Amino acid sequence: MKSKFLEKFMEIIFFISACTSIISVILICIFIFLGGIPAIGEIGLTNFLFGTNWSPSDIPPSFGILPMILGSLYVTLGAIILGVPIGILTAIYLAKFCPKKLYNYLKPAINLMAGIPSIVYGFFGLVVLVPLSREIFGGTGHSIITASILLGIMILPTIIGLSEAAIRAVPDSYYEGSIALGATHEQSVIFATLPAAKSGILSSIVLGIGRAIGETMAVVMVAGNQSRMPAGLAKGIRTLTANIVIEMGYAADIHREALIATGVVLFIFILALNGLFSILKRKVV
Repeated sequence: MKSKFLEKFMEIIFFISACTSIISVILICIFIFLGGIPAIGEIGLTNFLFGTNWSPSDIPPSFGILPMILGSLYVTLGAIILGVPIGILTAIYLAKFCPKKLYNYLKPAINLMAGIPSIVYGFFGLVVLVPLSREIFGGTGHSIITASILLGIMILPTIIGLSEAAIRAVPDSYYEGSIALGATHEQSVIFATLPAAKSGILSSIVLGIGRAIGETMAVVMVAGNQSRMPAGLAKGIRTLTANIVIEMGYAADIHREALIATGVVLFIFILALNGLFSILKRKVV
């Protein structure tokens, strides 16, 4: 009787926890859309999404977020190009090639990277990457390249951890069957084990991209924060998240609503990206 009561009690607790998570997401969506949609209607969808000038202080003010949309896309794409190959290759090495003694040092180090606050990454980028970028690529160092490199580093723990888990979850029979057919260790890992883990690897990439798109503080410190159309990889830009953080503290009226509307665009963009990868995941599985 006591065990049944405890089981029912825990079932209720789990149900309440699940409902709380769902309700929280719904409330966030309602707040964002109710706060942002009216501003988009007042500014005009075309002017808001495709306008190239963001000048809240002008009379009349201008709220075009195309430069920030492109800035977010550019730094995210750069982070993907740099972080995804390195992350997947590192995961393969840790899962199938790394000696145990070395693994005992590498794995905790990678896990530690996941726990480092964004502001610390930002300081690293400001002190190390910005001067290095200035010396190699020219300009001020606050640029798309610098932000892409920093975000590429930041998404590594997510991609490595999930990809390694996916590779280790593949049954040993895939590898053993390949070896039995005469393949080498490297061939068996690349052509037998890795394709079987592609679903988990894709998931790690999606989460890594989500981290890159949503990152704010680190990008604010290294990207230059210039609300203009991207003029080159060595030039400064501003992302959607940085735009919200920088101006929300003093924004009011239509300016504040425009920033919330920027969050709506970012939210829809992330949803569309996740949906696209979900479709891709179904096709490759």
